[in-house]
Amino acid sequence: MEQKEKNAKSGKKKTSRKSGRKKDNFVTRHSLALLIAAIAVVILIGAAAIFCTGNYRGEDKWVYIPRGSDSKDIKDSLQSALGLSDGKRVYFLWNLMGGRSETACGAYLIPKGTKSLSAARRLKRGTQTPVKIRFNNAVSFGDIAKKITTKTECDSASFIHAAQKILTDSGYAPQEFTAAFLPDTYETYWNDSPEKIVDRLLKANRRFWDENRKKKAAELGLTPVQVSTLAAIVEEETAKADERPIVARLYLNRLKSGMKLQADPTVKFAVGDRSLRRITGSHLKIESPYNTYLHAGLPPGPIRVPEATTLDAVLDAPPHNYLYMCAKEDFSGYHNFAVDYATHMNNARRYQAELNKRGIH
Repeated sequence: MEQKEKNAKSGKKKTSRKSGRKKDNFVTRHSLALLIAAIAVVILIGAAAIFCTGNYRGEDKWVYIPRGSDSKDIKDSLQSALGLSDGKRVYFLWNLMGGRSETACGAYLIPKGTKSLSAARRLKRGTQTPVKIRFNNAVSFGDIAKKITTKTECDSASFIHAAQKILTDSGYAPQEFTAAFLPDTYETYWNDSPEKIVDRLLKANRRFWDENRKKKAAELGLTPVQVSTLAAIVEEETAKADERPIVARLYLNRLKSGMKLQADPTVKFAVGDRSLRRITGSHLKIESPYNTYLHAGLPPGPIRVPEATTLDAVLDAPPHNYLYMCAKEDFSGYHNFAVDYATHMNNARRYQAELNKRGIH
C-alpha cells in the first residue's frame, strides 16, 4: 500500500516535469515566431520607407498629363517620363494619398533628385510648373499661334478661334490682330484654356499702352494700332536697332507731308515674298492695300509683329528732315538718307550698280 502511494506520487512528479517542458517549448516557439514577425515588420517598414522616400534618379524631365486622363493614363505618363521604377513609385504614392485624376492634369517639371513623395504631393495638389511662351520674330497671326501652342496643350486652331472672338469683341479688325499682342516671354500653365492665354497676352499689351505712350501716339496723330503698323514697316526695313528711330522719323515726315510711304517691305508683303532682294517695276504695280507705292498713308495693319523697342523707337523718334532712304551699297544693313530727291537718286544708283555687280536680280 505504502509502495503504491510512493509510486503514485513519483508518477505525478514525472508527469509534472513533462508538462512543464512542453509549456516551456511552446513559449519558446511562440516567442521566436513573434520575434520573426517583428523582424519581418521592421524589414517591411524599412523597405516601405526606402520606397516612399526614394529620389528621382534621372535627368530633369517634364511630366505632361492631358485633360481627361484617368488613373491608368497618369501612371503611363509618369512611367514614360520618369522611367518604370521612379514613375511607378510616384504613382503608388499619389494613389495612396487619394490623388484625383482631374486635379493631377497639367505639366510638372521634375528635377533630378526630387523626392518621390514630393512629386506625388505636387500631383495630388495640382501644383504645376509654369511654362514660358515666347513669340519673338513672328510675322503673322498664324505664326503667333504656332509659336505659342508649341508650349501649351491647346492647338493653333483653338487659339486662333478664341483670339478671333476676343479681339473682335475688343474692337480689333482682323488685319489689326497682330497689333494686339506684344512679343515677350510670358508664363502660363500648360493646360490653360486658349481664352485664358489670349486674355493674358491682351492684358500685357494694354499695360504697355499706358497713358504716357498713348499721349505720345496722339501727338504724332496716330493710334496705338497705327504706331504698331508703322513700327512693323520700320522693323522690316532695317535690322539695325540704332537706325530704327531715324527710319521711323523719315516715315513720320512722309506721312506729315502727304507723301506716299513707298516702303519696299509693304510691297514684299503684298507680293507674298519676304525674301525678295530686288524690287522691280512689276512688283510696284501689284494691287493691294498694302502696296504703299500705290496707296497713300499707312497700310490696313501691321505686316509683322513689332517688338516693344521698335514701338518706342516710333514714339520717341528724334526730329530730322530726311524724306528718302536707300540701302548702302556696302551691304552693311545700314541706309543712306537724303533730304532731297537728287541726292537720293545718286544713292540709289550706287546701290543698283552694286546689285548688278553681284548678280542680284
